[in-house]
Amino acid sequence: MSTVVVTGATRGLGLAITRKLAQEHYQLVATGRSCSAELSSLIKATGGQIAFESYDFNNTRGIHQFSRHLAQTYGRIYGLVNNAALGHEGVLATMHEKDISELLRVNVEAPILLTKYLLRPMLINGAGRIINISSIMANTGFSGLSVYGASKASLVGFTRSLAREVGRAGVTVNTIAPGYMQTDMTSALDGEKLETIRRRSPLGELAGVDDVASGVAYLMGESAAMITGTTLTIDAGSTA
Repeated sequence: MSTVVVTGATRGLGLAITRKLAQEHYQLVATGRSCSAELSSLIKATGGQIAFESYDFNNTRGIHQFSRHLAQTYGRIYGLVNNAALGHEGVLATMHEKDISELLRVNVEAPILLTKYLLRPMLINGAGRIINISSIMANTGFSGLSVYGASKASLVGFTRSLAREVGRAGVTVNTIAPGYMQTDMTSALDGEKLETIRRRSPLGELAGVDDVASGVAYLMGESAAMITGTTLTIDAGSTA
């Protein structure tokens, strides 16, 4: 059974991705700062198919050792879903420098470093899947989320170049760009803003976390073997 690491797996989108990949019969290593009640219940329900590993990706210096621990504990990793992210909101002119640094560290530096170290067993195996969770804000922008948008745009560029580096070794690298979803990260948006976004969608709906999780499962599977270096947008058509 192939082992997949999902970061930020304790709630919201990460939890949905973990649940979906478990249904697809992957062995999962779910990471987060602390295990949530929802993830704990899922772990119990899947009977050992999911393991939890605590890690705070604000600590980029420890990622190498953490990656070694994962390899020693779970063997060679087949897939990685870089989902963990911060969503600090704030107008750039008044945003504190420490918040900017933390956001870029967790959203950009951490997934790049984790990929660097977990990529090695994929190259040895001659097979692997890396999926970076970006956002439609990488292209559309949103007032008050300039740094967040910059961090998500960087993952798109990272995906494209890395796909060229590792493609001949049988490793695919792709990005998924979700639209606005009703998760903890969008809780700062009031109901009227979300309703406006919903009305602008050609489908008249917001894409849900399960919709995005299904996209992850597709890119992780054999049916997507010839897809690499691309971005799959799942936003109910709001950027059409």
